[in-house]
Amino acid sequence: MNTKRILHSTEFYIAIIAALFCMIVQIKSGQFFTGNNIVDLLRSFTIPAMFCLGEMMILISGNTDVSFPAIASVSMYVVCTVFDGVFTNPLMFFLMAMLIGLALGAINGIIIAYFKFPALIVTLGTSSLCFGIMQGVFNSKEEPLGEVLYRVGEMKLFSVTNPQSGLTSDMPVLVLAMAALFVLGWFILNKTMLGRGIYAIGGDAIAAERAGFNVFATQMFIYCFSGCMAGMIGVMRATMMLAVHPNNLEGMEMTVIAACVLGGVRITGGKGTVIGAILGMVLMTVISNSLILLGISTQWQKVFTGIIIIIGTAVSAIQTKKNEKKLAVKMAAA
Repeated sequence: MNTKRILHSTEFYIAIIAALFCMIVQIKSGQFFTGNNIVDLLRSFTIPAMFCLGEMMILISGNTDVSFPAIASVSMYVVCTVFDGVFTNPLMFFLMAMLIGLALGAINGIIIAYFKFPALIVTLGTSSLCFGIMQGVFNSKEEPLGEVLYRVGEMKLFSVTNPQSGLTSDMPVLVLAMAALFVLGWFILNKTMLGRGIYAIGGDAIAAERAGFNVFATQMFIYCFSGCMAGMIGVMRATMMLAVHPNNLEGMEMTVIAACVLGGVRITGGKGTVIGAILGMVLMTVISNSLILLGISTQWQKVFTGIIIIIGTAVSAIQTKKNEKKLAVKMAAA
C-alpha cells in the first residue's frame, strides 16, 4: 500500500525528474557532481527553501502571500543598519528582525483573517509598503555588513576545492538553521492540531469552522509565522552575502510559489507537504544554477518559472472541478 502511494505521489516524480536532470548536466558538463558545485547549489538553495516553508503553509490554507521578500528585506535593512553598533550579540539582530517580521505578518493576518480581504491584494500592498519604507524613510542603498554579523557570515562548516578549476566553496553554518526549520514545519503540519487545521481550512474554511477549528487564529498564526521567519531569513541572507542589499530578494516570491506548486502544493488549498515543497525548490535551484553549465542563457529561468505557475494553477483548477463533480455525484446518489 505504501509503495503504491509513493509511486502515485507528486514527490516521487519530482525526485525522478530532478535526478535525471542532474545526470544530464553531469554528462554534458562533467562538473555537476564536483564538491564545490554541490556546495554552491546548497548555498543557493538555502534562502528560497526556507521561504518555501512559510509560503507552503499559506498556500495549503487556501491563501497566498507575495510580501515575504519585502518583509525580509525591510527587516534585514533596518536591523543591519539602524542597530549596527547597538547589539554585540548576533542573536539580538536575528531576534529584532523576527519581531519586525512578526509585526508585518500580523498586519497581513488581521486584514486577511478578520476583514476577509483578498490575500493577494493585501500582501501586494504590504510588499509595496515595505519597499516604500526602505526607499522613502531610510533612503536604502547597498551597505557593508557590520562587524558582528560579518563574523557570523564568515563562519563555515567546511570548505571544498575543485581540483580542476581551483575554485573553493564554503558551506555556511546557517544551513543548520534551514534543516531545523524543515523539521519544525514538518512537525507542525503532521503532528499537531494546528497543522490539521491548516489543511482543513484549505479544503473548506466553513466546514473547518463547523468542525471546531478556529479559522481566524489559524490564519493569524500562518501569516505571523511567515513574517517572523521572513525577518530571520532576511538577516541570514545578508550574512551569507556579507553585505546589505535592499532589493536583492525582490522577485523571489515567484520562484518560491513555483517551487511549491511544482512540489504538489495545491494553489486552491488543502494539499501539500514539506518534502514536496523542498523537492520542488531542489529542481528549481538545480535548473537555475545549471543553465550556465549547459550553455543556456539564465534568462530562460523566468520562462520556466512562468510555465510552472501556469501548469500548476491549471492542474489545481482541474482537480478542484473533479472533486466537485465527485461530491455532486455522491450527493445525488444519497
